[in-house]
Amino acid sequence: MSPEEHQTIIRRYLDEAWNKGNVDIIDELMAPNYARYMGTATPLNREGQKQRILGFRRGFPDLHLTLEDIFATGDRVGFRMLLRGTHQGEFMRIAPTSKRVEVVAIDMARFVDGKVVDQWGQTDTLGLLQQLGATISVG
Repeated sequence: MSPEEHQTIIRRYLDEAWNKGNVDIIDELMAPNYARYMGTATPLNREGQKQRILGFRRGFPDLHLTLEDIFATGDRVGFRMLLRGTHQGEFMRIAPTSKRVEVVAIDMARFVDGKVVDQWGQTDTLGLLQQLGATISVG
């Protein structure tokens, strides 16, 4: 597949899974051995990524991702997104606040045979928590 076709898959993933909540699309677009790395010791598999997306959508039912930048070369696609939503359900053990949030996320995906095998990403979780008014204790 071409880099442009890989970009099309990423656009479809963001629209279907994140914006529409159709997480079953992950089984079609991600390889069976898919791994989502977020800086934690253990990466998420397909089911874990589905639960992560559903958790965001429970906390922010009007969640919408806007693709700000995307580029592809070879078997890799890099993309930057803006997540927006209203905190209307429990999220990360934080009761609903009705606050609107806007958070940046940056990801990179690696493809093998037309499917995402590896995905690395970082979301501005601290910024999200600050927008919700959550306090963070250290130590």
